[in-house]
Amino acid sequence: MERVGFIGLGTMGEHMARNLLRAGFPLTVFNRTASKAEALHAEGAAVGASPREVAERSDVVITMVRDTPDVEAVLFGGRGVAEAAHPGLLAIDMSTISPDATRRLAERATAAGFEMVDAPVSGGPSGAESASLSIMIGGAEAAVARAMPIFRALGKTIVHIGGHGAGQVCKLANQICVAVNNLGTSEALVFAARQGIDLERTRQVIAAGAGSSWSMQNSAPKMLAGDFRPGFSIDLQQKDLRLVLDAADAGHTPLPGAALVHALYNALQAEGRGGESTLALITVLERRAGVQARV
Repeated sequence: MERVGFIGLGTMGEHMARNLLRAGFPLTVFNRTASKAEALHAEGAAVGASPREVAERSDVVITMVRDTPDVEAVLFGGRGVAEAAHPGLLAIDMSTISPDATRRLAERATAAGFEMVDAPVSGGPSGAESASLSIMIGGAEAAVARAMPIFRALGKTIVHIGGHGAGQVCKLANQICVAVNNLGTSEALVFAARQGIDLERTRQVIAAGAGSSWSMQNSAPKMLAGDFRPGFSIDLQQKDLRLVLDAADAGHTPLPGAALVHALYNALQAEGRGGESTLALITVLERRAGVQARV
């Protein structure tokens, strides 16, 4: 089996790395906060001192970090992956970053002597833990085929979208749906609360009908319970929506729904709530309606 390196052991990355270890891949991990690698080390993973050291020990290096500058730093910064480029090295970026930047990074990787694939994911921490992620892939056919055994250890829906950057474009399209569905669910529940009807019964019937969505089925119960503990945070959603809106502006594409959700999340960030779950969006509407949608 290919030797795999995994860089970025956050909420998603730790689960993903553990699934690779369980699937039998020889694994070397790195995280900027070294203590986050301790649990995986105890389970059998090696720990690298830098991205360069991870690349030296690996045939395939996966990055799962926060934003475009972080991916660039891991790949091409000091003690980065590029410093240990060797024949056959494949870098798979599973972060959510700019599609244009992804294409540029792929070109730099080729010039540095290694290959790159973009493979962002959807499914959240629960999907990462259960190895049921949806994986959207951009890159060359041969590189994607080579990476398939790794992807199968991480997800269930695995689709090669197209060339470099295509995976990131698909992920941003996904994030538009996530954001707008979250707003639709929030509006429906606040409307029902203002009208005084039973909220859980309302949720159940909508979730079973034409108005259903993943948000209504899975997020609405947490909204109704007032559970806004960090899962996928507002700050991360805002990063993704900014990528969406930047790409939309460059292509003169009107996205009024995504822009509205971004503005509403700005209000929560201004209150210092950026670390809360994206489900806290409902509280902005509740305040304006003068009602709480809770059961």
